[in-house]
Amino acid sequence: MQTNQRRLIGIYKADGGIIGEVSYFLGHLVGVRNCSLCDVTHSPFKKKAEFKKFQARLLENHQLEVSLVHMNERSESELAASKGREPCVLLEHEDGSMSMFLDYEELAAAKGSVRSFEKLVESRIAIYL
Repeated sequence: MQTNQRRLIGIYKADGGIIGEVSYFLGHLVGVRNCSLCDVTHSPFKKKAEFKKFQARLLENHQLEVSLVHMNERSESELAASKGREPCVLLEHEDGSMSMFLDYEELAAAKGSVRSFEKLVESRIAIYL
């Protein structure tokens, strides 16, 4: 039996906080760290305006919230569903269970493009809704 979706949870392949953010930024700059979800959601210094608009459209059109979480900020259930699979996007169902919505290979295919990411999300919504 299919349940109704409550939200999408994007899991970054980076830690939050000052140290995590600086570590990722420097590692990304020299080419030793990569997070394809970070590339979709953020420019070098802030969240992309285009991504914020996408979040608003998703909420308006599908009543689907998007939460973004760093690796060190995950709940136990988010950790259980995503550990070793970062970056990824999880789907949280009404009953609180979680399933993989987009994996790291699919996120990499977006190549940092919000529009490409939106197409991936919309195609998955068509399957789940």
